Amino acid sequence: MRKRSEFGWHSGLAVLLAGVALAALMAVAPRVMAEPSSASQTEPFAGPVRLVLPPRIYAVPGVEMNVYFDNVCLVINPLNYVFDVTCDKGRQQTERWTYVPVAQDVGEYPFVVEVRDETNGVIARAESVLEVVPEKSGEDVPVTVLMIGDSLTHAAVYPERLLTLCCTNGNPHVTLVGHVPNEKNPVVRIEGYGGWTAQRFVTYYREGERAVGDWKAWNSSSSPFLYADVPGKAKLDFARYCREFNGGKSPDFVTILLGCNDIFGSNDGTIDATVDTMFTYYDQLVEMIRSVGSETKIGVILLSPPAGTQDAFGANYLCKLTRWQFKRNQHRVVERLMAKYGGREAEGIFLVPANLNLDCMHNYPTLTTACNSHSQTQVTRLNNGVHPSAEGYRQIGDTLYSWIKARLAERQRAGSRKGL
Repeated sequence: MRKRSEFGWHSGLAVLLAGVALAALMAVAPRVMAEPSSASQTEPFAGPVRLVLPPRIYAVPGVEMNVYFDNVCLVINPLNYVFDVTCDKGRQQTERWTYVPVAQDVGEYPFVVEVRDETNGVIARAESVLEVVPEKSGEDVPVTVLMIGDSLTHAAVYPERLLTLCCTNGNPHVTLVGHVPNEKNPVVRIEGYGGWTAQRFVTYYREGERAVGDWKAWNSSSSPFLYADVPGKAKLDFARYCREFNGGKSPDFVTILLGCNDIFGSNDGTIDATVDTMFTYYDQLVEMIRSVGSETKIGVILLSPPAGTQDAFGANYLCKLTRWQFKRNQHRVVERLMAKYGGREAEGIFLVPANLNLDCMHNYPTLTTACNSHSQTQVTRLNNGVHPSAEGYRQIGDTLYSWIKARLAERQRAGSRKGL
């Protein structure tokens, strides 16, 4: 009897262990073998990659529009994941969705991105709407545009790209509002200052004429929106600014591209407090504009992602800042901008998704050099962390152009309805 009981005990243990193993196998198997989609995956969710898409992606016939996958999520290496785009237009490539509309494409199309892991499981899902607007939206309409920003705007390339696109038939007649950073190109007028933050635009006042030409003198000038009727007591006065620079009228469009300098020294522990401070002053800029021009359309330009490799940050910042930390900061700003200013179109506030349409691997400055001191082999490395090349700036300009055309198309539709 004793031997039989020992045998029975060992047999029971074996059955129990086999059952545990089978249960573990069955727990894993459904994840590998199940259909890649399920009812719970039909709703958007950011997932561990923090996938985020703006509500609208704008496009105009003849102008390329892209969604670079690395720009819409927070991962070290996007090639570790599969990005699956569902849209009736465009094509999906390794690193992007890309599309050049034609006239027949005018309309709206659902746009869905799913991110899958190595098991083919959907780990994130985001939705947007692709809006293709008529090529002749705003044809011959006079339009004024004020662009507010830091060094990305001061470079003046994306403002110039907007003017170039609008020089062709079927486009509005655009006049840029602001100061002239380069007298050799006086039609490019902006309020862009290297190193500036939202706070500086709201608080920095200095007596004297604003400098032109020398960028250092330009950057040390007073905020263009601050005026002091009494010495030492400056205040935001957008109405006066408009009298001086736009014939007393609020611009038709004002864009704001800020955040790069606001978040530069932040880390995971401080980024949200930094963004809170930034919003304190960003809000004042928005309200300053709204108080004068209720019809002015304000474009909140989503902050551009950094260059695609650490090489660019090593070139500029040595060992003081990693690309990954700046990317984390930038992505958090985009999340917060979308949460704060998204869904406010009725107030004349719109998100401009320039962060999507920027090739961070090929449209940032590069330097070709020996791969090391003992080698004759030349390698090309990215060498600017946050400032795109001219080609990258032009992609930002393409997005801005497409957004303005969408707003003009909306204005025309509204006018047609009133006419009826």
